[in-house]
Order: sequence, then structure tokens, then C-alpha cells
Amino acid sequence: MTSRLFQPLTLRGLTLRNRVWLAPMCQYSSTDGMPSDWHLVHLGARAAGGFGLLLVEATAVVPEGRITPQDTGLWNDAQATAWARVVDFAHARGAAVGVQLAHAGRKASTFRPWDARHGTVPPEDGGWPTVGPSALAFEGYVEPAALTPEQLDGVVDAFAAATHRAHAAGFDVVEVHAAHGYLLHQFLSPLSNRRTDEYGGSLENRVRLLERVVVAVRAAWPERKPVMVRVSATDWADGGLTVEDVVEVTRRLAGLGVDLVDVSSGGNVAGAIPVGPGYQVPLARAVREGSGLPVSAVGLLTSAEQAEQVLVDGAADAVMIGRLALRDPMWPLRAAHELGADAGHGMPDDAEASVVWQPQYVRGAWR
Repeated sequence: MTSRLFQPLTLRGLTLRNRVWLAPMCQYSSTDGMPSDWHLVHLGARAAGGFGLLLVEATAVVPEGRITPQDTGLWNDAQATAWARVVDFAHARGAAVGVQLAHAGRKASTFRPWDARHGTVPPEDGGWPTVGPSALAFEGYVEPAALTPEQLDGVVDAFAAATHRAHAAGFDVVEVHAAHGYLLHQFLSPLSNRRTDEYGGSLENRVRLLERVVVAVRAAWPERKPVMVRVSATDWADGGLTVEDVVEVTRRLAGLGVDLVDVSSGGNVAGAIPVGPGYQVPLARAVREGSGLPVSAVGLLTSAEQAEQVLVDGAADAVMIGRLALRDPMWPLRAAHELGADAGHGMPDDAEASVVWQPQYVRGAWR
């Protein structure tokens, strides 16, 4: 059987072995931004499990851009060296690896989801002052300081510097995080951006920082390697960012060297997302059709058949798997088995196969 999920996809000079990709999911397991053994095992298991692309969690471009004090970073060379160990292991399993570069803005300096306390971490517990487009707090968090134009120049430079480090670490893809209520999304949304300068007001102004970041990232990144952008296609709230706005944004990004849009939604307004199976797939379709760019779909894709149908129907070019991947690191192998797709039996001879059983696990492929 020919499965769309297990067909390769080429973006610039990178050919991904299949279209089943690991969504970026924060692990909150770092000290001083350094990836740890946890990241090696977490990502390495999913590389062995057959994912075509592993997208590393939101990785801060500056220390104050972390969502929590336990986030990973790429603001220094030691972090890049530590990431190289993880990337090399995944490459040896046949997977490509991307890093999601991020700045949390007004949603930075928070407690991890499983901590007893919630909201903003105070300075005495290792927290720091937050920043945003305007002095408007996210619900339950402290009020941020509005970034000055000079500070915005520093944000752009930080994304570019982190991109250089991502290349040094061996990453195949960089993804600019402009979703989920973090800094670049905060600038895009009129609910969080009340500026009156060239970065506020019209959509053309609100997209200015994202465009500057993308241009800087593309210039710092090798031409042969793809750049992706994650967007929230709607705020799910009156007066917020709309699908039509985001289609226009992604049209503009297409002219700046972006190769794929990772379509998610929400995050800028607490409790606004109407979650349900495949709830973001129509948003992916709208961005794909409106921008002309390839897109990935994500969000409660719960079975191999459902994920396959997303691609067959033309709603997306790839799928991002999150919760399923947390439950089953080998989900692509399971999906290939369920769909009757061919799988390679061992490495490195089958390195070009769309999904590969590692030689240590090949008995699991026997029927």
C-alpha cells in the first residue's frame, strides 16, 4: 500500500524520510538552558521510533525569553555543543532534527505545569522581569514592560545568533515560534499589541517584528536548509487574530524565504481554545490554500487513519504528532504497520526508507 504519511518530502536541500513529525513539546528539564540526558533519551527514542523530523521544544534565544527557568536555550556556545550530542544521535537513527527558536515575552518566567505554584516565578525563586509589545499582562501573570525599539533590535539579533548556533549544532531545520501567545504572536495580535509606533496598529505594522526576525534567521541559516514558522491561525477570541489575518501574514512570509508553515492556534487568551479531534486541521487547510506554502497540521490527531486522511484530503503536507508521541515513542512504526506501509528493516542500509525499524528492534516487525 502507498501511504501519504510515509512518502518523503523535500524542502530545499533536505529530504525528510516521511511526513510524520514530532511536534515541539516543552520538557521543562534543563538547567541554565542546557539540554540534558533527558533530552537525549526523549528525542533519541522518537528518532528510533521512525519520526521523519523531530522538532525540539521551544528553545529560548535569550535567558529572559524562557517560558520557565527549566527551558532549553541557544544563547551560548556551550548549549550548542550540548545539543550537538542529541542531534548526532538522532541523525544516526535516520531522523532529521529541527529546533524551535523562541522568546516567551509576557508569558516568560513561569512555573512548570506540574509545580505546586502557578503563574509568574518571583525573583527570589529564580524568576525575572518580563517584556512584551505593551504593558498588558497575560491572565494571572505579572505586567510586562513594553519593549523599546532598541530592545527590539536586540531581539532580532538574538534570533540570528541562535540560528548560527543551531547550524553549528547540526540542526537541519529552524522553526521561528510565532504562536501560542509568545512574543512574536503577542506582536501579531491586537489583543496584546496596543503600540502606537511602527510595530503597532495595522496588521502591516504588527507583523513587522516577525518579518524582521524571519529575514535575520534566513540570512543566518544556510540556503540549502529550510526555515519554518509556527503560527497560531486564530486567537479564538473576539477582536483577536483571525484566520484571514494569518493567511495574509503567511503570504508575506512566503516572499521572505519561509519553506513551511506549522499551523497551530490560540495561546494568547486563557481558556479560549475549543479543543476536539482534528480541531486545527481546517486552519491548516486555510493557510495552505491562502498562502501557497506547504503546511503541517497538529492537534488531537488520534489515529493513523485520521492522520493519513488529513494528507489525502490535501489539508496539509505533513502532520505533527504530540500527545500520541508522549504515549508511544514508536508511533510511526505502529502507524506504518496499521496502514500497511512498507518499512525498512535495519540501519544504516535502509537509511533512505520512509520509516525504519532499528536493527535492535527488527523482531517487532515480524508478523
